[in-house]
Amino acid sequence: MGYDIISKINTDFQKFSKGQKRLAEFILKNYEKAVFLSAAKLGETVGVSESTVFRFAVSLGYEGYPQFHKALEEVVKNKLNTVQKLELTNDRIHQKDVLKTVLQSDAEKIRLTMESIDPDVFDRAVDTILHAQTIYIIGVRSSAPLASMLAFNLNVVYPRVKLIETNSMGEMFEKIIHMDDKDVLIAISFPRYSLSTLRALEYAKKKKATIVTITDSYKSPLTQYSDCSLVANCDLVSVVDSLVAPMSVINALIVAIFLKKQENVLATFSSLEDIWKEYHIYNLEEEDT
Repeated sequence: MGYDIISKINTDFQKFSKGQKRLAEFILKNYEKAVFLSAAKLGETVGVSESTVFRFAVSLGYEGYPQFHKALEEVVKNKLNTVQKLELTNDRIHQKDVLKTVLQSDAEKIRLTMESIDPDVFDRAVDTILHAQTIYIIGVRSSAPLASMLAFNLNVVYPRVKLIETNSMGEMFEKIIHMDDKDVLIAISFPRYSLSTLRALEYAKKKKATIVTITDSYKSPLTQYSDCSLVANCDLVSVVDSLVAPMSVINALIVAIFLKKQENVLATFSSLEDIWKEYHIYNLEEEDT
């Protein structure tokens, strides 16, 4: 559904039954809490039956509560600010349970990503990167470490990898000005989506570059520009976004590319080992004093 569910509830409010209006009022005021409730729990909280919750979802144009809930998730991911995320994190996680809760949550995100990601799209992304003349990589703010790791590793086998490291839109365009149809842009962004990343995608599309995106949902604004969209599950609401699943997807990309370019990788690392040894890059053993 292309519209914002909150806008739809506001528009249709007068058409709802008495029980549905109570649901609508609760969701409009507490959507960041409603997103964590099952249909039964939402009905209990508001004081209506579970069947009323299902009818409410259908009245909004959804097949059932799961589809309604997914639309609500999209709203929460895009609208919550950092302060609201912190408040919800405090509500959800007790201090003594932090380690276990976070590790279990991260493991679940990887599992969900593994189940939902399309292997054919992944293979197409690998081939796209392999045949690019220049590889541009952009990921700003919380996505910057992901972009940096990908660029660091691809530099091993490609002499023309350009990491776009800036939050300035003017400087960003200066770095991608020479992009053309032989190049690929890999864009990484998660809620709240970076405007500068979206502008880079707009420009890349005009220049007919091939676009690979790594984001959280097929409804992400990045996907409208993408030739290959890799979707990785990330935290719905946490003071610190969980980027474990996106990191795993990027790691898989790197491994797949290295396996395809095995001879180049082995030759490069062989040369690097000689350089590291000659210039004492790593302290592999203590020297006699």
